Amino acid sequence: MYQYLDNPDWRDKLVVKMDFLDKLNAAVDTNNSLACVGLDPNLDKLPKHLLNDKTPFFTFGKAIIDATADLVCAFKPNSAFYEARGAVGIEELKQTCEYILQNYSNIPIILDYKRGDIDTTNSHYTKFAFDYLGVDAVTVQPYEGRKAFKPFLDRKDKGIIVLCRMSNEGADEFQEMLVDGRKLYLRVAEHVRDEWNTNKNCHLVVGATVPAELAEVRQLIGDEMVFLVPGVGAQGGDLEATLKSGLNSKGRGLIINSSRQILYASGGEDFAQVARQAALGLRDEINKYRGEN
Repeated sequence: MYQYLDNPDWRDKLVVKMDFLDKLNAAVDTNNSLACVGLDPNLDKLPKHLLNDKTPFFTFGKAIIDATADLVCAFKPNSAFYEARGAVGIEELKQTCEYILQNYSNIPIILDYKRGDIDTTNSHYTKFAFDYLGVDAVTVQPYEGRKAFKPFLDRKDKGIIVLCRMSNEGADEFQEMLVDGRKLYLRVAEHVRDEWNTNKNCHLVVGATVPAELAEVRQLIGDEMVFLVPGVGAQGGDLEATLKSGLNSKGRGLIINSSRQILYASGGEDFAQVARQAALGLRDEINKYRGEN
């Protein structure tokens, strides 16, 4: 299956190249979906029958991908869960990305990466994400400023999804601080809009647990950028409020992520089938509110 892993040219032969936003919009249309499945494999939560598997994260992820690929607009593997297992985990992350690219090349891969450093370091982060793993988009944190993020921003065909207003408890500690009378997350959104997005490849992370802030950012940014929206499901985000606050004028512009609620809907051997039902329920509920918007 992985005869192409050591051949850097295999993607040119197997995958039709599209930039991230075009690929995302095509998947939204094909699957009629704004739902994203977050791939956050955790040994403590995997079905017991997979614990003796030689590649438990890959085997688990492959089954989830196969069960949900016609229901989603993106897959979002979280790098940290794989990295925590060391070299074997990173190899399983690569296998997972390769599997999507080879079997579901129409579905974009968003690496939940949250990286950010000086420009020389960022150039190596981009090589790992875009050249080694072959993902279509990454999440980054903006603290070092635009100049440091040039290696990311220069990748015109890739999506650079900047942390703006997060969904986790305590995110307001810094993100709602006032900077010249405006909250910091709004300053971040403005800078990404005005200074970072010269290649039209920037997007934002805004959480489902803060729908009022989501609406504020959408009004500030306009229709152009897509928002990756965590916080639905286990974090308790209000899906209806999220859709009404964040959709653009075309009824899209959101990637609604759910991880634990789908991945661990069942702990048994039927985990993939039950995950499919959870993903189908999320997609259909999103579309119900899209229709009402």
